[in-house]
Amino acid sequence: MIAMQEILTSIDVGLIFGIVAIGIYLTFRTINFADLTCDGSFALGAAVSATLIVDGVNPYLASIISLISGGVAGFLTGILNIKFKIADLLAGIIVAFMLYSVNLRIMNNSPNITLADERVIFSGMNTSLAIFAIISFLVLIMVCLLFSRFGLKLRAVGYNRQFALISGVNTNLMTISGVSISNALIALGGSLFSQYQGFCDISQGFGGLVIGLTSVIIGEKIFAFKKEPLIIISCIFGSILYRIFINIALHGSTFGIRTQDLNLLTGFMTIGALLIRKRCRNA
Repeated sequence: MIAMQEILTSIDVGLIFGIVAIGIYLTFRTINFADLTCDGSFALGAAVSATLIVDGVNPYLASIISLISGGVAGFLTGILNIKFKIADLLAGIIVAFMLYSVNLRIMNNSPNITLADERVIFSGMNTSLAIFAIISFLVLIMVCLLFSRFGLKLRAVGYNRQFALISGVNTNLMTISGVSISNALIALGGSLFSQYQGFCDISQGFGGLVIGLTSVIIGEKIFAFKKEPLIIISCIFGSILYRIFINIALHGSTFGIRTQDLNLLTGFMTIGALLIRKRCRNA
Protein backbone atom coordinates (compact mmCIF):
# COMPACT_ATOMS: atom_id res chain seq x y z
CA MET A 1 0.00 0.00 0.00
CA ILE A 2 1.38 3.38 -0.96
CA ALA A 3 2.01 5.71 1.98
CA MET A 4 0.87 9.32 2.16
CA GLN A 5 4.48 10.51 2.32
CA GLU A 6 5.19 8.78 -0.98
CA ILE A 7 2.21 10.52 -2.57
CA LEU A 8 3.49 13.88 -1.30
CA THR A 9 6.93 13.08 -2.71
CA SER A 10 5.31 12.17 -6.04
CA ILE A 11 3.55 15.55 -6.05
CA ASP A 12 6.83 17.38 -5.33
CA VAL A 13 8.69 15.55 -8.10
CA GLY A 14 5.70 15.93 -10.41
CA LEU A 15 5.72 19.69 -9.88
CA ILE A 16 9.44 19.86 -10.68
CA PHE A 17 9.04 17.76 -13.82
CA GLY A 18 6.06 19.94 -14.66
CA ILE A 19 8.65 22.56 -15.63
CA VAL A 20 10.08 20.03 -18.09
CA ALA A 21 6.57 19.30 -19.40
CA ILE A 22 5.98 23.03 -20.01
CA GLY A 23 9.27 23.24 -21.90
CA ILE A 24 8.36 20.25 -24.06
CA TYR A 25 4.87 21.66 -24.65
CA LEU A 26 6.47 24.88 -25.87
CA THR A 27 8.42 23.10 -28.61
CA PHE A 28 6.18 20.17 -29.57
CA ARG A 29 2.88 22.02 -29.38
CA THR A 30 3.38 25.78 -29.46
CA ILE A 31 6.01 26.11 -32.23
CA ASN A 32 5.61 22.59 -33.68
CA PHE A 33 9.33 21.79 -33.34
CA ALA A 34 10.31 18.18 -32.58
CA ASP A 35 13.17 18.92 -30.21
CA LEU A 36 15.20 16.07 -28.70
CA THR A 37 17.68 18.26 -26.83
CA CYS A 38 15.70 17.68 -23.64
CA ASP A 39 17.73 14.79 -22.17
CA GLY A 40 20.98 16.71 -22.56
CA SER A 41 19.71 20.09 -21.34
CA PHE A 42 18.07 18.53 -18.23
CA ALA A 43 21.38 16.97 -17.20
CA LEU A 44 23.17 20.20 -18.16
CA GLY A 45 21.07 22.22 -15.73
CA ALA A 46 21.70 19.69 -12.97
CA ALA A 47 25.45 19.58 -13.68
CA VAL A 48 25.90 23.36 -13.81
CA SER A 49 23.98 24.10 -10.62
CA ALA A 50 25.49 21.19 -8.66
CA THR A 51 29.05 22.14 -9.63
CA LEU A 52 28.51 25.79 -8.79
CA ILE A 53 26.84 25.02 -5.45
CA VAL A 54 29.73 22.75 -4.43
CA ASP A 55 32.10 25.58 -5.36
CA GLY A 56 30.27 27.87 -2.94
CA VAL A 57 28.04 29.80 -5.34
CA ASN A 58 24.65 30.94 -4.03
CA PRO A 59 22.08 28.25 -5.02
CA TYR A 60 19.67 30.85 -6.44
CA LEU A 61 22.39 32.26 -8.66
CA ALA A 62 23.46 28.72 -9.60
CA SER A 63 19.89 27.92 -10.66
CA ILE A 64 19.69 31.06 -12.80
CA ILE A 65 23.00 30.18 -14.48
CA SER A 66 21.71 26.66 -15.15
CA LEU A 67 18.61 28.18 -16.77
CA ILE A 68 20.83 30.32 -19.01
CA SER A 69 22.99 27.31 -19.91
CA GLY A 70 19.89 25.42 -21.03
CA GLY A 71 18.90 28.39 -23.15
CA VAL A 72 22.31 28.29 -24.85
CA ALA A 73 21.86 24.56 -25.61
CA GLY A 74 18.45 25.27 -27.15
CA PHE A 75 19.93 28.18 -29.09
CA LEU A 76 22.53 25.85 -30.63
CA THR A 77 19.79 23.40 -31.65
CA GLY A 78 17.84 26.24 -33.24
CA ILE A 79 20.90 27.51 -35.10
CA LEU A 80 21.68 24.04 -36.47
CA ASN A 81 18.11 23.78 -37.73
CA ILE A 82 17.62 27.29 -39.09
CA LYS A 83 21.06 28.35 -40.29
CA PHE A 84 22.56 24.98 -41.26
CA LYS A 85 19.28 23.42 -42.46
CA ILE A 86 19.64 20.32 -40.25
CA ALA A 87 16.31 18.63 -39.50
CA ASP A 88 14.87 19.50 -36.09
CA LEU A 89 15.02 15.90 -34.83
CA LEU A 90 18.63 15.44 -35.92
CA ALA A 91 19.72 18.84 -34.61
CA GLY A 92 18.35 17.99 -31.16
CA ILE A 93 19.98 14.56 -31.17
CA ILE A 94 23.37 16.05 -32.10
CA VAL A 95 23.28 18.70 -29.37
CA ALA A 96 22.04 16.23 -26.73
CA PHE A 97 24.77 13.78 -27.77
CA MET A 98 27.49 16.44 -27.44
CA LEU A 99 26.11 17.65 -24.11
CA TYR A 100 26.98 14.32 -22.50
CA SER A 101 30.69 15.14 -22.87
CA VAL A 102 30.12 18.77 -21.95
CA ASN A 103 28.30 17.75 -18.76
CA LEU A 104 31.12 15.41 -17.77
CA ARG A 105 33.62 18.25 -18.18
CA ILE A 106 31.43 20.59 -16.12
CA MET A 107 31.34 17.91 -13.39
CA ASN A 108 35.16 17.59 -13.50
CA ASN A 109 34.92 14.14 -15.12
CA SER A 110 32.97 12.77 -12.15
CA PRO A 111 29.75 10.86 -13.00
CA ASN A 112 27.96 12.25 -9.93
CA ILE A 113 28.12 15.05 -7.39
CA THR A 114 26.59 14.94 -3.92
CA LEU A 115 24.79 17.96 -2.47
CA ALA A 116 23.91 16.36 0.86
CA ASP A 117 26.00 18.78 2.92
CA GLU A 118 25.50 21.83 0.71
CA ARG A 119 23.08 24.72 0.99
CA VAL A 120 20.45 24.46 -1.73
CA ILE A 121 17.33 26.44 -2.60
CA PHE A 122 15.18 24.27 -0.34
CA SER A 123 17.44 24.54 2.73
CA GLY A 124 15.74 25.94 5.83
CA MET A 125 12.22 26.02 4.38
CA ASN A 126 9.25 23.80 3.65
CA THR A 127 10.29 22.02 0.45
CA SER A 128 6.76 21.45 -0.87
CA LEU A 129 5.76 25.08 -0.38
CA ALA A 130 9.00 26.28 -1.99
CA ILE A 131 8.44 24.07 -5.04
CA PHE A 132 4.81 25.21 -5.33
CA ALA A 133 5.88 28.88 -5.11
CA ILE A 134 8.51 28.40 -7.83
CA ILE A 135 6.08 26.59 -10.13
CA SER A 136 3.37 29.20 -9.58
CA PHE A 137 5.80 31.99 -10.47
CA LEU A 138 6.96 30.17 -13.64
CA VAL A 139 3.37 29.48 -14.74
CA LEU A 140 2.55 33.17 -14.31
CA ILE A 141 5.62 34.15 -16.33
CA MET A 142 4.78 31.68 -19.11
CA VAL A 143 1.15 32.80 -19.31
CA CYS A 144 2.22 36.44 -19.56
CA LEU A 145 4.81 35.48 -22.18
CA LEU A 146 2.40 33.51 -24.36
CA PHE A 147 -0.19 36.30 -24.29
CA SER A 148 2.33 39.01 -25.08
CA ARG A 149 3.02 40.18 -28.63
CA PHE A 150 6.09 37.95 -28.66
CA GLY A 151 4.03 34.96 -27.48
CA LEU A 152 1.39 35.50 -30.16
CA LYS A 153 4.15 35.36 -32.78
CA LEU A 154 5.44 32.12 -31.26
CA ARG A 155 2.01 30.55 -31.40
CA ALA A 156 1.45 31.80 -34.95
CA VAL A 157 4.60 29.97 -36.08
CA GLY A 158 3.24 26.72 -34.67
CA TYR A 159 -0.31 27.13 -36.03
CA ASN A 160 0.62 28.13 -39.57
CA ARG A 161 4.26 28.89 -40.32
CA GLN A 162 3.62 30.04 -43.88
CA PHE A 163 0.85 32.43 -42.86
CA ALA A 164 3.03 33.80 -40.03
CA LEU A 165 5.82 34.42 -42.55
CA ILE A 166 3.47 36.24 -44.90
CA SER A 167 2.21 38.32 -41.95
CA GLY A 168 5.71 39.64 -41.34
CA VAL A 169 6.71 37.38 -38.46
CA ASN A 170 10.40 36.47 -38.35
CA THR A 171 9.74 32.72 -38.16
CA ASN A 172 13.43 31.83 -37.90
CA LEU A 173 13.91 34.10 -34.88
CA MET A 174 10.74 32.80 -33.26
CA THR A 175 11.80 29.18 -33.74
CA ILE A 176 15.24 29.77 -32.22
CA SER A 177 13.68 31.75 -29.36
CA GLY A 178 11.09 29.06 -28.67
CA VAL A 179 13.64 26.26 -28.56
CA SER A 180 15.93 28.37 -26.35
CA ILE A 181 13.18 29.17 -23.84
CA SER A 182 12.06 25.54 -23.82
CA ASN A 183 15.50 24.18 -22.98
CA ALA A 184 16.09 26.94 -20.45
CA LEU A 185 13.01 25.72 -18.56
CA ILE A 186 14.10 22.09 -18.89
CA ALA A 187 17.57 22.90 -17.55
CA LEU A 188 15.99 24.74 -14.62
CA GLY A 189 13.92 21.61 -13.95
CA GLY A 190 17.15 19.59 -13.90
CA SER A 191 18.71 22.07 -11.49
CA LEU A 192 15.77 21.95 -9.08
CA PHE A 193 15.55 18.16 -9.27
CA SER A 194 19.23 17.68 -8.40
CA GLN A 195 18.87 20.05 -5.45
CA TYR A 196 15.68 18.29 -4.34
CA GLN A 197 17.18 14.80 -4.32
CA GLY A 198 20.57 15.94 -3.01
CA PHE A 199 22.84 14.78 -5.81
CA CYS A 200 23.52 15.15 -9.51
CA ASP A 201 24.17 12.24 -11.87
CA ILE A 202 25.41 12.35 -15.45
CA SER A 203 22.54 10.09 -16.59
CA GLN A 204 19.84 12.15 -14.85
CA GLY A 205 18.28 13.41 -18.06
CA PHE A 206 17.85 9.97 -19.64
CA GLY A 207 14.20 9.50 -20.63
CA GLY A 208 13.28 13.08 -19.78
CA LEU A 209 11.70 13.65 -23.18
CA VAL A 210 9.42 10.61 -22.92
CA ILE A 211 8.42 11.49 -19.35
CA GLY A 212 7.72 15.11 -20.24
CA LEU A 213 5.79 14.25 -23.40
CA THR A 214 3.74 11.64 -21.54
CA SER A 215 2.91 14.24 -18.89
CA VAL A 216 1.79 16.70 -21.57
CA ILE A 217 -0.46 14.11 -23.25
CA ILE A 218 -1.97 12.95 -19.93
CA GLY A 219 -2.70 16.57 -19.03
CA GLU A 220 -4.27 17.24 -22.43
CA LYS A 221 -6.53 14.18 -22.27
CA ILE A 222 -7.69 14.43 -18.67
CA PHE A 223 -7.90 18.23 -18.57
CA ALA A 224 -9.08 19.06 -22.09
CA PHE A 225 -8.59 22.80 -21.76
CA LYS A 226 -8.57 25.04 -24.82
CA LYS A 227 -7.23 28.28 -23.36
CA GLU A 228 -3.46 28.69 -23.17
CA PRO A 229 -3.15 29.44 -19.42
CA LEU A 230 -5.15 26.35 -18.54
CA ILE A 231 -3.16 24.21 -20.99
CA ILE A 232 0.04 25.25 -19.18
CA ILE A 233 -1.54 24.24 -15.87
CA SER A 234 -2.70 20.93 -17.40
CA CYS A 235 0.96 20.11 -18.15
CA ILE A 236 1.70 20.47 -14.42
CA PHE A 237 -1.26 18.27 -13.43
CA GLY A 238 -0.29 15.72 -16.08
CA SER A 239 3.21 15.52 -14.62
CA ILE A 240 1.85 15.03 -11.09
CA LEU A 241 -0.58 12.33 -12.23
CA TYR A 242 2.20 10.57 -14.14
CA ARG A 243 4.33 10.42 -10.98
CA ILE A 244 1.44 9.17 -8.88
CA PHE A 245 0.53 6.50 -11.47
CA ILE A 246 4.13 5.31 -11.58
CA ASN A 247 4.36 5.21 -7.78
CA ILE A 248 1.14 3.24 -7.48
CA ALA A 249 2.22 0.83 -10.22
CA LEU A 250 5.58 0.18 -8.53
CA HIS A 251 3.66 -0.78 -5.39
CA GLY A 252 1.39 -3.12 -7.33
CA SER A 253 2.80 -6.47 -6.19
CA THR A 254 -0.08 -8.18 -8.01
CA PHE A 255 1.54 -7.43 -11.38
CA GLY A 256 5.08 -8.11 -10.19
CA ILE A 257 6.30 -4.67 -11.32
CA ARG A 258 9.72 -3.68 -9.97
CA THR A 259 11.88 -0.55 -10.05
CA GLN A 260 13.89 -1.86 -13.02
CA ASP A 261 10.65 -1.99 -15.02
CA LEU A 262 10.18 1.78 -14.77
CA ASN A 263 11.25 2.56 -18.35
CA LEU A 264 9.11 -0.28 -19.70
CA LEU A 265 6.11 0.97 -17.73
CA THR A 266 6.71 4.56 -18.89
CA GLY A 267 6.90 3.37 -22.49
CA PHE A 268 3.57 1.54 -22.22
CA MET A 269 1.99 4.61 -20.59
CA THR A 270 3.24 6.79 -23.45
CA ILE A 271 1.94 4.38 -26.09
CA GLY A 272 -1.42 4.22 -24.32
CA ALA A 273 -1.66 8.01 -24.10
CA LEU A 274 -0.79 8.37 -27.80
CA LEU A 275 -3.36 5.75 -28.81
CA ILE A 276 -6.04 7.48 -26.75
CA ARG A 277 -5.11 10.79 -28.39
CA LYS A 278 -5.30 9.23 -31.87
CA ARG A 279 -8.69 7.61 -31.16
CA CYS A 280 -10.09 10.92 -29.84
CA ARG A 281 -8.98 12.67 -33.04
CA ASN A 282 -10.61 10.03 -35.24
CA ALA A 283 -13.85 10.05 -33.24
